[in-house]
Amino acid sequence: MHLKHINNSFKTFILFAQFIAILKPSYINRFGVSMRTIKRSRLKAPSVNTTKTELAFCLLSATVLLTACGEQIKSESTPASPKAKSAKNTLINTDEFNIKAMVKLPQTVECTLENGLQTQCAQVVLKYQPDNIEVGPFCPETLDDVGGIWDWDGTDAGLYRLDKAFLTMLNEQGFTFYDEDGNVHIVDNATIRPTVDHACINVSVDKSVEITALLPLHPVMSDQSTALGTVSKVGIALAGVPIFSDAPSVQHTGHLPALDTCAGHIDPGGWYHYHGTASDIDSVYKHEHVNVNCNNLAQKPSALFGYGFDGYPIYGSQEIDGTSPTELDSCNGHTGPVGESGIVTYHYHASNTFPNLPKCLKGVVAQNNFTTTAQAGVGAKPPEGTKISRHEPPGGAPKAGGPNGGMSPPGFAEAANKLGVSEEVLMQAMQKAGGPNADLTVVAKALNVKLEQLKAALPEKPKR
Repeated sequence: MHLKHINNSFKTFILFAQFIAILKPSYINRFGVSMRTIKRSRLKAPSVNTTKTELAFCLLSATVLLTACGEQIKSESTPASPKAKSAKNTLINTDEFNIKAMVKLPQTVECTLENGLQTQCAQVVLKYQPDNIEVGPFCPETLDDVGGIWDWDGTDAGLYRLDKAFLTMLNEQGFTFYDEDGNVHIVDNATIRPTVDHACINVSVDKSVEITALLPLHPVMSDQSTALGTVSKVGIALAGVPIFSDAPSVQHTGHLPALDTCAGHIDPGGWYHYHGTASDIDSVYKHEHVNVNCNNLAQKPSALFGYGFDGYPIYGSQEIDGTSPTELDSCNGHTGPVGESGIVTYHYHASNTFPNLPKCLKGVVAQNNFTTTAQAGVGAKPPEGTKISRHEPPGGAPKAGGPNGGMSPPGFAEAANKLGVSEEVLMQAMQKAGGPNADLTVVAKALNVKLEQLKAALPEKPKR
């Protein structure tokens, strides 16, 4: 028997001895055992003149001891109930999540997937940002300062550090983010409306925010992958930080929601989130020759970064043995062994270009999988009676009905209405055709409308 079996059985023996003592205290006294010595587990040897009663007591105690051992072993070898077994047999190990990011410990809850399947989910409740993570810098205060990063999608597209060279380049293209004295226009657009055409966005935090996310414990492949548009919900990082796809384009909104060097920033609701695989973002910087490093998350290209909202793992750009993954699908995932366990399952990999995230989700996500107590932003459901002091950024916030919670640029709702399609369909067509610089001929064909009709319906790009 294992030591724990003996310990548990001995407890049973002690309880039985106590019971006998109540019936016949002399039995205990003859053994030279007091209640205090029983509690200390210091049994004395019985006297030579053992009576039949004492012998019977010994035999009965031994029987209890052996029976308890047998029951203990039986209980551990008996298969768990189907429900208990299913709760353990999962890809998600909630113990891996950053405890410093949690409002409370993760729980297993009943949930419903978007295809109607009843299943179980890991429910994680997060703080506005982890206690052990420092965020920023975001916007540089002047042209002489250095801020975070930005993935520019206009002329000379690429990943840049937010510094004088980048901002003056944008100025030459008609996007002026600073005044004559070189001071950068910085706005907290969750509390103040920008008064300039182009501002660098640096949102303030709301420390009261709590985030509740649901991750399927038993992932289910979808019949069709889910496209990830602008600010689509991707998953939750082990660091305890939500993960979202592309940030809004400057060419759509006119403003620049700066990312820090770990590809994160603050949502209008006041909470921090990533727009890249932050645990392997330095590989992107190396590939794109950007002289910067992530400052709030350890870098390891083969490490598990987090889980998608479909329950599948998201890894860095390398396998556990340091090799590059092969046979990746359109979502940048494949089926194969993961981590040190070697379990074979579907999983995603980061790329070495920005944003280094899955391009789509292959699995089915849970209904109502992301809500916050925030006053604004993605998943906002403030408690009843909350005095609203924050608002959505100009142009609107992510729509619940968009592609997995994606954000629509200003005027796209009206454009979709004119074209007779849903906002989600219009956004997906634009994304597939190139995003901000989409080939409108391709978009028109996908929507089955005339090119002239599409051009007339789409809103003009922000002033330059």
